Amino acid sequence: MNILPVLTIPNPLLKEISLPVEHITEETKNLIEGISKTLYAHKYCVGIAAVQVGVLQRIVVIDASQSLKEHRSSGLLIMINPVITYSSGKISSREGCLSAPDFIGTVVRRKKIEVDYLDLNGKKQQLKTDGFEAIVVQHEIDHLDGKVFLDRVTSLKTDVFRRVT
Repeated sequence: MNILPVLTIPNPLLKEISLPVEHITEETKNLIEGISKTLYAHKYCVGIAAVQVGVLQRIVVIDASQSLKEHRSSGLLIMINPVITYSSGKISSREGCLSAPDFIGTVVRRKKIEVDYLDLNGKKQQLKTDGFEAIVVQHEIDHLDGKVFLDRVTSLKTDVFRRVT
């Protein structure tokens, strides 16, 4: 599969809640391959959700190692039907998004999380992570719930900034 076009705000699909994946089929695997290629095609991109490429399925692809910052990374994570089962602490950071390419914003998220999900083979997995990788996972799961990071900023006036390229 080729690199997929990424939806941007104000596309109404980005506000829709994604549906659980019932069966992991060849079509699902092809979609995930396309999402992965799309992630790696965008410099410094660390995560992308299926809805961002126009598919309302609960799938995210994450690779926090793509960031310039040093931090913990589990490498490439393919998460199907991810659910945060535990969270603690708070952390504030600046976030950006392929679906809002002109902006970054300050967002407060949970510092530590545990996530249950299915891998590409349909096997149940659990990830315990913190810091930047936890932020990325929460950001992508938000997409599955019809939220973008701009929905989480305290103030659009003081917490959102034009991206400098």
